[in-house]
Amino acid sequence: MPFAQQGPEPLDAVVNVRLTAAEKARLKEDADLAGVSMSELVRRRYFGRPLIAHADAVMIKELRRIGGLLKHLHNESQGAYSQETAAALTALKRYIEQLSAERAS
Repeated sequence: MPFAQQGPEPLDAVVNVRLTAAEKARLKEDADLAGVSMSELVRRRYFGRPLIAHADAVMIKELRRIGGLLKHLHNESQGAYSQETAAALTALKRYIEQLSAERAS
């Protein structure tokens, strides 16, 4: 009885692993943060596949939204706060790049 289809082959084998309650809770927490099931989390970690934290993706989206608002502020104020908005945009860009680099590794 196949469970799911991922790639060319169905996921039809089961591995049972004994954990402490604390280990299981930590695994569940990590899976929730990444937005995947515990099984998918274990598969990705074991086989070296990338694991992107869902929280990081949400944070990058929010930082980009804030950048757009800062650009709008700059345009609406006709550059009255250009030094401040430039500094804020530079900081936002640096944070986005840092989060993106962490996601890639």
